[in-house]
Amino acid sequence: MATEEPHTVIVERSRSGMTLVVGLMIVAIIAIAAYFLTEQDRRKDTAITTAAEQVGDAAKDVGDAAQRAVNDR
Repeated sequence: MATEEPHTVIVERSRSGMTLVVGLMIVAIIAIAAYFLTEQDRRKDTAITTAAEQVGDAAKDVGDAAQRAVNDR
């Protein structure tokens, strides 16, 4: 009987880079979502500020009109 030496098989796995691509896509999606969320908050804050300024302007106009009415008497 012939004695055969045991064979060792080495299997090397190569990465296709798909993990990196998927990871970059996830990071990009998170960055885009964060941008739109902060932009939406900024627009809302601007709208509130503009509305408050308009209320202030209207109150000043009413005050000026009342002052003119008193002065015209």
